Amino acid sequence: MKTYKMKTTKIMYWLPRILAILIIIFFSIFSLDVFGEYKFPLVLGALFMHLIPSFLLIISLMIAWKKEKIGGIIFIILSIITIFFFNTYQHLISLLIITLPILITGILFLLNKKCSKST
Repeated sequence: MKTYKMKTTKIMYWLPRILAILIIIFFSIFSLDVFGEYKFPLVLGALFMHLIPSFLLIISLMIAWKKEKIGGIIFIILSIITIFFFNTYQHLISLLIITLPILITGILFLLNKKCSKST
């Protein structure tokens, strides 16, 4: 029984972190389209602008890694912001692909904090 609880605790610890890293990679891949659209001097500025969501997610992950409750709340707030900033409310598939993973990550951070607190 103890081994099962230890495995569950490890999974609950790593799952939101890995999911957040995958989301950051997913968002960062979208920024690569600037290389086909802009010439060299402008590509650096455009790349920076396209990577702002990834930077926000990286900062959120760094906070959540140490303070899970605050990080979980930040991820949930970011998921709400993505609904309106990226207009994901207009199409169900974009809501499921872009917003839902960020929301799930925030919830998992909060659940992990609650589970680790109760043990």
